Amino acid sequence: MARTYSFLHFGGTTEEAFNFYKAVFGTEFVAPIVRMGDLPAQPGMPEISDDEKNLVMNVQLPITGGHLLVGNDAPAWMGAVNHGNALDIGLEMDTRSETDNIFAALAEGGTIEYAPMEIYSGEYFGSVIDRFGTTWMVSCTTKP
Repeated sequence: MARTYSFLHFGGTTEEAFNFYKAVFGTEFVAPIVRMGDLPAQPGMPEISDDEKNLVMNVQLPITGGHLLVGNDAPAWMGAVNHGNALDIGLEMDTRSETDNIFAALAEGGTIEYAPMEIYSGEYFGSVIDRFGTTWMVSCTTKP
């Protein structure tokens, strides 16, 4: 079955971020975390340092609605990681209570852009940048 997933790149904080997301969503990793040092060298890949061997190569976490969040650390030789405003992850929850709970958990140590409120469409909506730089839009369409 086809599926969609979001792949997040971090500059060395993937494991911390995904443990945070694991606590927020109350789910478990699909498989153990794969480290850079777990994989054999690939053609054209530079030799990795001992510090880089412990970086996350791949971690997968199911979140809401069957969506899979995937992540890795990007050492300098992979290019600079720039979190910005070009992508938000949207979560549509079933209830306002769930919306408030997930929003509050993601906001811990982060920056609230818009606290959850009813907007022009009647949707209950909030936007937060978590402490790792990922922007989340959390909403629900049900009335209280």
